[in-house]
Amino acid sequence: MKRSLAALVGAAALTLAATSASAHATLEVGQAVTGSYYKAVVRIGHGCDGQPTLKLRVKIPEGVSVVKPMPKAGWSLDIIKGPLATPLDDGHGGKITEGVTEVIWTGFLLDAHYDEFALRGKLPDAPNTVLWWPIVQECDGGVHRWIEIPAAGQDPHSLKEPAPSLKLTPKP
Repeated sequence: MKRSLAALVGAAALTLAATSASAHATLEVGQAVTGSYYKAVVRIGHGCDGQPTLKLRVKIPEGVSVVKPMPKAGWSLDIIKGPLATPLDDGHGGKITEGVTEVIWTGFLLDAHYDEFALRGKLPDAPNTVLWWPIVQECDGGVHRWIEIPAAGQDPHSLKEPAPSLKLTPKP
């Protein structure tokens, strides 16, 4: 009886740990080929302390260009553009100096529900680097700022509200 109770408690602890780990804002796919087009699917698994999510703000990482968000039924969509810190080559001899810097969805998602928000963009040609996607999740009376970026050598899992990451892999 003691062994089965211990096993049950251990399984419950593992489930709780897995639930906590999956509770963060995450990207569906955590790696992509450098220089390719990438569909970023942001997963939101809960609200804020039981309250519904009302707004999701996704900051576009430096170097990601040609960003196009996917509209979502029942949600309004705002696209914020601004000057790029580093101009990008447009592939035709010119430079891109302005681009999408943030995408914002505004709507309603109950805490008990899960949803995904998607956008597409061209990744920079920077193999073996990591792009951080800071996300602010605004709720009715609360907020989660998934914006923490680990210092060099720091484990991202040690952060309270880590930004989702995307590892760029070399071209095959």
